Amino acid sequence: INYGLKEDPIASYLRVITRLETEHSKFKSDPNLRKDSLQIFITTLDSIKQRLESLTIIKRAQSYLKDHKPGSREIYSKLFNPIIKPNFLYAKLVTRFPTGAEELEAYKLPDGSRVVILRLPNEVRPVYHLTPPEYSLTENKYAMLGEAKRIVSEHKPQRSEFVDPQRTRELFMSVEKDLLRDLSISHGIKLSEDEIEQLATILVRNTLGFGIAEIILGDTKIQDISINAPANLNEISIVHQDFGECITNITLTSKEVEGWATKLRLLSGRPLDEANPVLDTNLVFENATARVSAIQMPLSPQGLAFSIRRHRDRPWTFPLFIQNKMLNPLAAALISFIMDGGRTVLFGGTRSSGKTSLLSAAIVELMRSTRIIIVEDTLELPISKYQELKYDIQSMKVQSVITQGESELTATDGIRTSLRLGDSALIVGEVRSKEAVALYEAMRVGALANVVMGTIHGDSPYSIYDRVVNDLGVPKTSFKATDIIIISNPVKSASGIGKLRRVLQISEVRKEWEDDPLREHGFVDLMVYNPVTDTLEPTDALIQGESVVLKSIASRIAEWAGDWDAVWENILMRAKIKEKLVELGQEKPEIMEAEFTIMANDMFHRISEDSFQKEGRSDPEKIYNEWESWVNIEAGKK
Repeated sequence: INYGLKEDPIASYLRVITRLETEHSKFKSDPNLRKDSLQIFITTLDSIKQRLESLTIIKRAQSYLKDHKPGSREIYSKLFNPIIKPNFLYAKLVTRFPTGAEELEAYKLPDGSRVVILRLPNEVRPVYHLTPPEYSLTENKYAMLGEAKRIVSEHKPQRSEFVDPQRTRELFMSVEKDLLRDLSISHGIKLSEDEIEQLATILVRNTLGFGIAEIILGDTKIQDISINAPANLNEISIVHQDFGECITNITLTSKEVEGWATKLRLLSGRPLDEANPVLDTNLVFENATARVSAIQMPLSPQGLAFSIRRHRDRPWTFPLFIQNKMLNPLAAALISFIMDGGRTVLFGGTRSSGKTSLLSAAIVELMRSTRIIIVEDTLELPISKYQELKYDIQSMKVQSVITQGESELTATDGIRTSLRLGDSALIVGEVRSKEAVALYEAMRVGALANVVMGTIHGDSPYSIYDRVVNDLGVPKTSFKATDIIIISNPVKSASGIGKLRRVLQISEVRKEWEDDPLREHGFVDLMVYNPVTDTLEPTDALIQGESVVLKSIASRIAEWAGDWDAVWENILMRAKIKEKLVELGQEKPEIMEAEFTIMANDMFHRISEDSFQKEGRSDPEKIYNEWESWVNIEAGKK
């Protein structure tokens, strides 16, 4: 009875029943036996039987016992759903829904994965329950994948193979398709081309790629992924577009996170070890891009941990932000006017406030005739998408402040180099350290002809001044090169659970102060967020034309010089244009995307130029009417 109890409890239970039947038969048929001793033995067996029958596994097995064949383990596949399958998947999934869970939403991802959002009775965070396609294959397919994985694993990847990850993936995909076709023939398994494509995708994802992370990043509603150390004891948590912070049904094994760390080293060319316990880099997949931060011992005493920020597949635009209520049409128009005026702008905010997304949308407002230099330590802006949209753009990847790659230039050198690359707009992904001094050099000497933009941590104009001057060492007088500061931050609900990203403040930096811009009124708000109306509202300084920056822009344009009403009418016209794009985008969302937004901006500038050439002045009403006629025709083609 004891033999095999752990390995095969059902077989042990059946042996007890068989033995009981045998002993009962002996008790009745053999008069020569010592029945008192046999009765004790039978009572003992009966007690063991009752204890076994109290086990959950035996209770659940009762309905399957009549069809059970001795030695077969098929019954266990009916009782248990394996957590890890096949043997090369190193993420553990809880496939059953938690007891008492309420379904909030369910949807499918493009690769066939199923997502269910669940709310538990006593939990604040919802559950993001994911079921990928690789966890619901047939046994024959698992066997093929296991064998294919064994063959593929004999190949040891070299650093050169990670120089162009997309090309390497394509090659591996082709090789593994051929391998799976050969294996299907040798195993006598008929597979369609779609099935081979699916299996090859799974194999590439779980060998060359980042496994379950790629599936999660394929969900366009995901914003952040967090894997806390020790990874094998903590479920992955995510930030969902609609449900905020969620816990998942996924836990990574130690082998999986170690594999990720190795791939990140190869992809980035940056170290990740005890001497360099932090690594920042970016990942590019077919269906998503992301920024990854990895930490390990001794900084993370319990081992490897990861934070992954998913980037939008396409550039953000102001119409999209207007639809999401991050800003309103007037704020979008004001920023657009400032972009055309070639000012210096800092986008400030706390972590996860949408600074970089707002910067990405601001780039879309630049005309494609402007050459753009972008300096980043981690590639977060969608450079390839801008280039596909015909922007004249050059990206420069510089040394991270934390993780210092030996072959990379510092951000300071990168910014100074950008000044030698011709007349261009300068975009700095994030101002973190000493490069702030070089950035302000660029603001003061290089770039008065074109816009200079960057992001920086700070929740108010003064906190940004304090950080730039006191923390990063930029002289007070140099800070005056900043023209506009735009602050965005998450706004929490009264419950503390809900969180919405909003632009809270658009302020200009005036130049007539000496020591303290706050005390000497160096910061003037142009628009301020009103929590009651949940929108940005213009201040008297903007409405009455007291903005020094806007008047400075107008002073360089003949028809606006000294005429605030003409400037204000132009801003209001731009607001109507943004509003119209959002209105049309309700039925046709493509209209709010970058491709159409850029085309609409280009047409606005062309119509404005034609109007000025014909009449010697720009008539906002005529310009808008002509633009509206054009946009209605173009929108009808979508």
